[in-house]
Amino acid sequence: MGAMPHVTFIHGISNQPDADTLLRSWVDRLADSGLNLGELGTTYSMVYWADVMYGEPQSVDAQNESVDGGLGLSEEDEDLSWRQNLPDNEREFVERLERRLDRDVPPPADDRSGAPAVRESEQEWLSSHSELEAVPLPWFIKRRVMKVFLRDVHHYLFNATSEPRPGESYEVRTYIRDRFVNQLLADRVTNIANGGGKHVVVGHSMGTVISYDCLKNVSETVLVDGCMTLGSPLGLSEVTDNLTPGYSRGDGYPSEKVSDAWINVFDRLDPVALDSHLANDYRAGGRKIIEDVRVRNSGAWRHSSWKYLGQAKLCDGLRRLLDL
Repeated sequence: MGAMPHVTFIHGISNQPDADTLLRSWVDRLADSGLNLGELGTTYSMVYWADVMYGEPQSVDAQNESVDGGLGLSEEDEDLSWRQNLPDNEREFVERLERRLDRDVPPPADDRSGAPAVRESEQEWLSSHSELEAVPLPWFIKRRVMKVFLRDVHHYLFNATSEPRPGESYEVRTYIRDRFVNQLLADRVTNIANGGGKHVVVGHSMGTVISYDCLKNVSETVLVDGCMTLGSPLGLSEVTDNLTPGYSRGDGYPSEKVSDAWINVFDRLDPVALDSHLANDYRAGGRKIIEDVRVRNSGAWRHSSWKYLGQAKLCDGLRRLLDL
């Protein structure tokens, strides 16, 4: 048997199913899309961090991080008490990012006048618009999603304390960095034992911020061959301003930890990936290195990991990174 490649996945914003269910759903989705990692001799793992932020795993189907996964349908709004008494620099960050995300824009005249209850079946409304390329994200969904994103990105970048369960307390950035570093180290051992095939990191959403931060700023992070970002907020200046000390626009590429290529997959209507092209923002010695690949996810909610993993261009790019 030849060298076996390895993929380390890392998930994005919001609560998630348990780690095993989430990993299985991602791998199954790739298989359904024509890239069966197991049949191709590729091992895989998941950097799971939702339990650092949320008390219990989410009980949803495989379409996690989709509207029907709970980001847009719950009657209960997100708790914003964490914003109280923030230091000035953190409050400024949150307010800047909030303005960029436009979370509190009133609904347009032809939209719904209020956030609907679950029984009104928003999914039926979304499905009726699924054939439209440019349908905007409904305001009531966008508002909820952006609150989730604001909290997750703030807590990570500013190393806030999270207490997801009684008796458990985590410094978010410190703890998640350790998880990422340790998972990559374990995966490297697995990779070497299997003949030393290509090792690639695939991150979605907030997972791309975590993986970049570790690859660029944490010296203990092991070398990988390539990385792929999906629906990434790494183009937002509010994020890059806090990816210190390693980030700079002219030399932001994590060359010391990524020996080969970085492919960035985006949908221009993904509200989290507002600045979707990363090649110009993460150069290597002034040179553009990243390959930006545009896809068109279906429906109104374009940020779903499930939809990204269903894209043929993503599968083709991952094949190239893994030398399959």
